Amino acid sequence: MSVIIAGKTFNSRLMVGTGKFKDFETMRQAHIASGADIITVAIRRVDTGAPGHVGLMDYIDTNRFWILPNTAGCQTVEEAVRVARLSKAMGINNWVKLEVIPDSKYLLPDPIATLEAAKRLIEEDFVVLPYINADPLLAKALEEAGCATVMPLASPIGSGKGIKNEDNIKIIIEQSNAPVVIDAGLGVPSEASQAMEMGADCVLVNTAIAMAENPVKMAEAFKLGVQAGRMAYEAGRIPVKAYASASSPIAGIVGK
Repeated sequence: MSVIIAGKTFNSRLMVGTGKFKDFETMRQAHIASGADIITVAIRRVDTGAPGHVGLMDYIDTNRFWILPNTAGCQTVEEAVRVARLSKAMGINNWVKLEVIPDSKYLLPDPIATLEAAKRLIEEDFVVLPYINADPLLAKALEEAGCATVMPLASPIGSGKGIKNEDNIKIIIEQSNAPVVIDAGLGVPSEASQAMEMGADCVLVNTAIAMAENPVKMAEAFKLGVQAGRMAYEAGRIPVKAYASASSPIAGIVGK
């Protein structure tokens, strides 16, 4: 079940976030239950002294989890680059989940700004994991620019609508030589399993876990969904047929 990203091996193909949990202790327990190795954290939440921010990192075991800083809240190239630099200066690591989202209503990423910011950060030796619309051409351009993964959205952030861009995501998976991480919009574990069955390398889930009635149980359910989906992908599904096909052979039937 392991996956390699930027030369680093992770045992889980589920990434989880840190936002929207009712409290940090619930978040901590959900992280453990998820079995995830990668936890994404908005740099703007790490240390500002604002309510809901203080103490966040005290509840994340950095010896157990690999921190994936993200540029959530950045609306321009300059903001994203500046926040990424801040992350590195704080000594977290040189990885960044790149988000450039000027659209406050639908929270859709800016494809042009994302590509520009990715190129600049790669020149500064960042390991860039860009969050994008399910655009196969953009995904390929980001891969060719040197991004460690591509992260197409399944549907808008926090919507819980599931995979609404299946055809484009399949093209991205088919064409990509970099790991493909399905990010945003997943609502239940069966959708994570679907993404893995399609051939995605990982999924990233935040809202569906954090806002569940029982986040800890939901985190474990997503862990199992990802594992089942990956195993099914590796096992290889049967062909889809237009007509029924008996599971028992005709030969040898009594009376024939």
